[in-house]
Order: sequence, then structure tokens, then C-alpha cells
Amino acid sequence: MYQYTDFDRQFIRLRAEQFRDQLERWQAGKLTEEQFRPLRLQNGWYVQRYAPMLRVAVPYGELSSTQLRVLARVAREYDQPEPALLAEAQATQEKLGDIPLADGRRIGTKLKYGYGHFTTRTNVQYNWIPLSKAADVMDLLATVQLHGIQTSGNCIRNINSDALAGIAADEIADPRPFCEILRQWSTLHPEFSFLPRKFKISINGAREDRAALGWYDVGLQLVKNDAGELGFKVRVGGGMGRTPTISPVLREFLPWNQLMNYLEAVIRVYNRYGRRDNSWKARIKILVKAEGQAYIDQVNEEFRQIVEDEGGPHTITQAEYDRVAANFREPDLDLSPANAEAETLELLRTAANEDRDFGRWLTSNVLPHRHPQLRAVMLSFKRLGYAPGDATAEQMEAAAELADRFSGGEARVTHEQNLLLPWVRRDQLPALYQAAKALGLAKPNIGLLTDMIACPGGDFCSLANARSLPIAEAITERYQDLDELWDLGQIDLHISGCINSCGHHHSGHIGILGVDKDGKEWYQITLGGSDGTTLSGPAIGGKVVGPSFTAAEVPDVIEALLATFRALRKPGELFIDALRRIGHEPFKQAANAARHPKADQEALAEQD
Repeated sequence: MYQYTDFDRQFIRLRAEQFRDQLERWQAGKLTEEQFRPLRLQNGWYVQRYAPMLRVAVPYGELSSTQLRVLARVAREYDQPEPALLAEAQATQEKLGDIPLADGRRIGTKLKYGYGHFTTRTNVQYNWIPLSKAADVMDLLATVQLHGIQTSGNCIRNINSDALAGIAADEIADPRPFCEILRQWSTLHPEFSFLPRKFKISINGAREDRAALGWYDVGLQLVKNDAGELGFKVRVGGGMGRTPTISPVLREFLPWNQLMNYLEAVIRVYNRYGRRDNSWKARIKILVKAEGQAYIDQVNEEFRQIVEDEGGPHTITQAEYDRVAANFREPDLDLSPANAEAETLELLRTAANEDRDFGRWLTSNVLPHRHPQLRAVMLSFKRLGYAPGDATAEQMEAAAELADRFSGGEARVTHEQNLLLPWVRRDQLPALYQAAKALGLAKPNIGLLTDMIACPGGDFCSLANARSLPIAEAITERYQDLDELWDLGQIDLHISGCINSCGHHHSGHIGILGVDKDGKEWYQITLGGSDGTTLSGPAIGGKVVGPSFTAAEVPDVIEALLATFRALRKPGELFIDALRRIGHEPFKQAANAARHPKADQEALAEQD
């Protein structure tokens, strides 16, 4: 992983000191709330439904075991609400009511604390840290080169990539050096710190798009042209939210050394013409869609001026690339295990035959690696009793121990809200499985229905229209049988609590969106979305099945959709393939048939 330089360490430490001064001046009344708000946002501090929320940046998802332990310490020592605040928040959430299950049980909100939450953009969030302790937290994070810089605000946010970057068997080139170059370029960029709206970039270096490029403001795919030269296919203008949009391709091939010059042109034009009068129409996707070729022409002209008139000041030299790339160090691993390759594979086959769950884990949680003696292993943070992506202090510390013991001290946060160990020796897989299983992190459900994406929703977020977490728990509770999950096969289920789409519901094979209707929680169901992976096909937004459903109806709707799939699928056919072959109509009919009788809805409303 990337080794921070002395400059990096000093920069983060000074930023933490600066934030402490800003916080203390606000506390003393020397800064107004209006003056302090952009300062705290630019350091990752939001004010949510009940308490501040801190978003910690994890550039392109890489974490050391040392950093994981500090994140655990933040959860244990600082993510702790005052008892009166927690009681008031819990009482408020309980008024929203429970979600009844088919077997008569009910699931409601039980607010938890002492957690970190892995997000779809590979950051880590906390929901209960008091602002009075914010500077202490930033000082602690800075000791291990962590921070919240530009995890909020109308600026260039955390640079994203494939969780398998640098180790993928199908990789064209490692995208991480380019991610890091862009991180250094964009951090506190004087021209792009106050854009019309937030701006997100994702880079993929593999043949398969595992970085959801089409859904980003800028998506960059590493490619090689006919001459074997390395460059980027550049997409601009994607995004979710109220207007889901797949980005068009602006450049089929951009030489790698012109990356920053071209991005400078893309964002300059956006900064100049992007709307500032309406936050819903301020994202670059709106500008690109509205202006079409005129936007592209403006970018090309701006790019020409940057290169020809300004001398290409952001051209990446080979020396600069080499400097950054050299700071990505692989762990010092012993790659001379006692068993030869054939013997190791035979041992794994025998163990898999003796333990069915271990065999499933090898299939779903263990991924190919560019080095034949290594594997990448997914730790599942989708388990009963916990919100998707939530990790307690103890679980983060345990994950750090696993990283030290099995992965050269490195872990990675994934887009799907799990943790990946990128440097696992193949012969150590049985030992890792047993250790992870003892911690509850070895469930072989990666890519299956319960490996769902979900935002914190109305339990924590002040923007949410409805809760996400009780819905996720109700579905997880219903589908605990591994035989059933494996029979259903790979299904992307994504849940968002509001139209901001932090749970990426648009790209789910099944998407669930919380909406507000008459002051109550309702949920819209979409079908057929894709994030751009080989499994799902080209990126596309799902289609709404009809009017929204009550919270109580959602688990039954999901069950009806899956029953329809079972009835109509061909042998071995996946849900998304069956949906596209059959069409949406049978699934829509099944979903709408699962609605509860009006009398039941009214009785439930009276109970609430």
C-alpha cells in the first residue's frame, strides 16, 4: 500500500491543528455557525439527525492494520452518545413503528454506537462523536495519516478504485499511482474547493469494471491503444440521485501523462457553467446532458489552451509517476510454503469436501490474484444483528489482527461495504477461514442476496425519508438459510433511505428507495439496475415496478420477486439474466400482488 511521505504526514498534522483552532474559535463565539459550517464540512464533520457524523477518508480503500486499530479506538472512545441524547433518539425512532415479519415477529430500530461504518465509497463513518471532541479525534487520526479532508463540501471527493487494484489477475495497469497523483493534485485545489456541487472520480485498471465508472462524475478506464501505449478512456457526467445518469464517453483514448491537464479542463468548464441556483441541478451530469456537444467542445478548447497556451503545467512526467509508484510497497511475504502447488491445491480440495461451508467460502469469498501463490479474501460484514458495513471496535481490532497474521498488515474497504485482505497465501486459507469464522466474518454470502448495500438511512441521516437498516435486517433475517441463498445465486440488492442514493439503489438488480408520503415511510422498488460489472452488464438504472410500498410490505415484495424468479428461471440462470430474458411484467405483477390489504395497513398505522 501507499507509504506516506514526510510531507504527507506534516500536511495532515497541520490540517488537524488548523481544525482545532477553528473549532475553538467557534466554541468561543469568534466564528459564527455560518462561518464554521464550511470549515467543519471540509474536514468531514456533518450534523446529522441526532448528533455529528464524521466521515474519515480512506483513499482508494487501502488501510493498514495500524490504521484499523486507530479507527477501532475512535469507535470505542469517542463514538459514544450522552445517555439522555441516546434515550431521546431511541424514543423518536420507535415512534416510526416496527416492521412485521411473516412469522409474526417484528423488527424495529435499535440505535447502536461504538461502531465504524464502511461506505460504498470506501470511507469510514461514525454517527455519535460530539463536536466538542472533534479536534481530539482529528489529532488521533493524524497520528496514522488518516483525516476527513474533502470528504464533504462542494469539492473533489475521495478518489475511488477497484478493491483489487494492483493485485487483480485481469489488470491492464495498476490504477493506484494515478489515484494518488489525483489525490495530491485535488487536495485543497484553490480553483476547485467551491464547485457548484460535490465531485467524484473513480479509476479502474482491470478489464472488468469493478469501479462503477458509469455512475461517477468522472470515470477513468485504463486502456492500451493499438500501439500498446497506456492511456485512459474518459467518461464524464454520470451520477445517481434524483436524475440517475450514465456518463457518456468523452475520450476513447487519452495519453496517461495528459490525465491532469484534461481533468483540469473538464472541471474548469463545470466550475464556470455549472448551476449554482439549484442544488438538485448543480451536478456535472446536468450540465453535460443539457449542453451535449457544446460542453465537449468547451472542454476540448480548454484542454487545448492548457496544453498549448499554458504549456501543459499538469503533464505527468515519467519521473513523477515513478516517484509516486515507488511509494506503493508490497508486503514482505514468505512465498515459499512447505507444500508444493499441487499438494496445496489437493489439501484445499480435501478440506472443502469435508466442510461444505468452507468449500462455499472458497468459491464466494476467495478471489484470484495476479500472483499464483496468493489470493484476495473477502471478510463479510453482512451478518445478522449488524447493519451492512458496520464494524464494532472489537471487530475492527480483530480484522487488524487477521490483516497482520494473513495479509502483510493490509486490508481494503470495498464498494460493497466489506473488508478485503489482499495478500493471503493460498496455503493459509484454511487457517484464515477458521479465524474469521470464529469472529463471525467468514459467512460465504459474498455476491448473494444478503451481501446487500445499504446506507444508514433514517436511523441516522437527517436527509433520509425512511429507514434503511430495519428493512435490511428484515430481509437478512428472512434469508439466513445458506442452501436457499446459494440456490438463488448472485443478486445485487441495494437500499437507499432517500433520493440522494447513498445506498446505490439505482444500480441494484433489486433496488429499494425510501420515500416520504403523508409523513410516513414508504418504499419504491426498482428492478434491473447494473453497476457495470461482467455479472450485471453495462451500467444502467433500474426501473420502478409501480406505486410505493409500506415498510411492512417490503419483505413480502422481495419474497414475491424471488419466488417468481424461481418459478420462471432456466437451470443455472441468474436473477438478472432471467429478468432481462423474461421482462419486468411478471415481476411487477408479483410485487403488486404482495401488497397488504388496506384494512391491515390501517390497523398497522393505528398501532404505530
